[in-house]
This record gives sequence, structure tokens and C-alpha cells, in this order.
Amino acid sequence: MAEALVPRVRADIAGIDARRLTWVDFTADVAEAVRPVIPFDAYCWHTVDPGTILFTGSVNKHVGCSGSWLAHYEYVVDDVNKWSFLAHSGRIAGATSIDTHGDLSRSARHRSQQGHGFGDELRVSLVVDGVYWGAAGFLRYSDQPWFTEAEVKALSVLSSSIATGLRRAIATQAPPGQSRVDWGPGVVVFDEDGRPESTSTAAERWISELVEDPAPDQPSESKVVQAIAARARAIPPGTDPLELAARARVRTRGGTWLLLYGTRLAGGPDGRTAVIIHPATPHDVAPVVALSYGLTDREARVAMQCIQGRPTKEIAKALSMSPYTVQDHLKSIFDKTGVHTRGELVGQIFLDHYATRWEEPPTAAPGLFVRGIETRTM
Repeated sequence: MAEALVPRVRADIAGIDARRLTWVDFTADVAEAVRPVIPFDAYCWHTVDPGTILFTGSVNKHVGCSGSWLAHYEYVVDDVNKWSFLAHSGRIAGATSIDTHGDLSRSARHRSQQGHGFGDELRVSLVVDGVYWGAAGFLRYSDQPWFTEAEVKALSVLSSSIATGLRRAIATQAPPGQSRVDWGPGVVVFDEDGRPESTSTAAERWISELVEDPAPDQPSESKVVQAIAARARAIPPGTDPLELAARARVRTRGGTWLLLYGTRLAGGPDGRTAVIIHPATPHDVAPVVALSYGLTDREARVAMQCIQGRPTKEIAKALSMSPYTVQDHLKSIFDKTGVHTRGELVGQIFLDHYATRWEEPPTAAPGLFVRGIETRTM
């Protein structure tokens, strides 16, 4: 039954994508589109930074979880069907009941939920062109049947269509009329056990702008912030000298791009960490923008040169390619971004949406230029 509905649901997803919604509205409509294939009682969606696989946004419906809980069970504890594993293993989707061989209690995540009325969970990672963009989880109450192999397969088949739409939605312009603000750098400090010690006013303001529905009870419980803090604590000292692994580029409700990064603190008790929040630079955001439109690495570099106003011959010389190859790349860039001229590329895609000035970084930062009813609370 589930597999028979896949072609129709795939067409429905394409129709939802064609409406050019924000990712929050896109995922809400997709959830209803897939419901006939995989009936569920609650769900969650998360976007991730494709370079570091840390959460950048979150939507929960009929299920609640704290940011510290989510970060702990996705980035710290070993468990079945962690989203990052599903994405990188190529399995894409998995059900807890199937992957624990019928014993849900073998899942640490499920054991932590006992008492909240949930039974089986079907998870899917959203990957397109080899890049991991987001994740979703669909839950059933404990008195409902478990997910079947056919339902897992159906969701896996649909995942590429969902991922394509999500990738596009991440590049959607912010709703008209929202002004961008700059409150300066903010900081959240955690003790050695991950408990929040202090949060600056600027951090509270930035966190209130993150796409998290429902909003965290306390700013320090932000799922985005907690994911970065958990990663920072988990990195063995000295193994990430440039501190690139505990970073995420996040777009706010108003369209501002932020860079959040975690760091260990010195001069106090061992194990204290901080998450720093501040507006992202063009260097930080450019790879995500390029990937969100499906540009290849070479196309992204041509686009960056074009944005700086360089003519075809200069681009060809800078990138060691022929002018004809540059033109071929530009044609592909125009097709993928939906523009017709270089002026439209600069004005409509990059400058108006993301930054006021673009420069080519001298070197690409590793890990950032790449190829995430009633309410029951966990």
C-alpha cells in the first residue's frame, strides 16, 4: 500500500516545492503529503549545516524536546538511526523497531522517552547530490502499530524529492517587510557538565531570531546552540586547533545569516565552553548559498568571480580554464539559479539576499566549503 502511493506523493511534493515556500512551510506541507504513506502522530524537522552537520533550525509538532536532550542523543550518545549515520551510510531511513530487532528498549533515545507515550520512530535524513541538508522524525504513540519495512522503503524513495525541495527552500528570500538587525556578538557560557552559566543580552536577542518552533523555554536551551555546545565539549583537546568542527551557519527568521561556533574556555574550571553568536561574513556564507542552488565547486568559484565584477577572460585566467568553459559554467549557473544575466545573478541571488560585499577567501576553510493533537514532551 505504501509503495503504491509513492508516485502520487512524489508529484505532490514537487507541487509543494514549485510554490517556493520557506523551509518551515515546505516541511509542514510535506508532512501532510506523506501522511497517507506513513501515518504518524507527531513529527520533527531539522535543517543542518552541510559542512558540520550541526542543527541550524527545528520544528516540532505534537512532540517536545529540549535542546540539551536533542544534542545529547544526536551528537554524544551512541544509538540506532542517528540522522548523521543514516545520511553518511547511505541507508537514508530507518525505524527504531526494525533496527532494534523488535526491542525498542535497546535504543537509548527510546529509553529516555519512556513515560511520554511514544512507541516507534521512523527517521529520514535528507541528502541531495551527496550533501546532507536536513532530517525528519515521525513518531507513533505506544498503542499504535510499528512502522513496516515497506513504509521505511517508501520514505527512503521519497527522501530525494524532499531533500531537493528543502535545499531550495533554504535559499528562499525572507518574508517581505522584515528588516535585518545587528546586535553584535553574543555569548552563552556552559559549565563542564553542559549546564548554562550565563547568557549575554545580544545572545538572547539572536537566539530569539532563530527558526525554532516551539521557541526554547530558555535561550540557552536553543537546539542550535545546544548542538554546537555538545560538539565543542566532545572534541578532544588539541584535535581541532582551528575550531572548525563546532560551527554552524544559520539563517534567522529575518534573513540575516549568523555564524555560531563553540570553543573551550581557559583560565577557569576545566571543561567550560562558550558558544559565540555573530553575523556571518560573506566568506562564511558563500559555500552554503552556492550549495543551496546546487552549484558544483567549479560553478561556485565562477560565481564568486562573477560577483566581484570580473570579465570572462579574467575569470578564465584566475581559475585556469578557457573562456568557453567559463561561459558553459555561467550558463549552468543561470539555469540553476533562475536568472538570465550576470546583473541578475549578483543583484537577485547574492547581494540582495545574503551580503553587501563579496570577496574570494585566500583559502577555503576545511569543513565549511563542502560537497540536519496534544504535545508530549521528552
